[in-house]
Amino acid sequence: MYEIWLMLNIVWETVLGIWPLLLIAGVLWLALLALAARRPAEAWRRARPWALAAAVAGAALALLLLPGGIGSSLREMGYWLDWATLLGLAGACGAAAAALAWPLGALKRS
Repeated sequence: MYEIWLMLNIVWETVLGIWPLLLIAGVLWLALLALAARRPAEAWRRARPWALAAAVAGAALALLLLPGGIGSSLREMGYWLDWATLLGLAGACGAAAAALAWPLGALKRS
């Protein structure tokens, strides 16, 4: 149980440091969704591979940059929970990249 709280604390402390950026990204995502909402379903389907590529690139970039961004390094990660937290945060960054790229791709492809 302690490991779960530790991981949640790491995520919480990371989010506290970047909440203005997360707020801007959320507003941008809602604006992109509003702009792309009237696009046909075919445009959304054609944009899916582009969003998947953005997700993979975003997760890979986050996997490399997040440890340094929070004052750590990959060498200091010796506990399985450190790796689980890093992979979870990198996955969240990849999902955010896909969430922003998909409506943008639908706008571009229609």
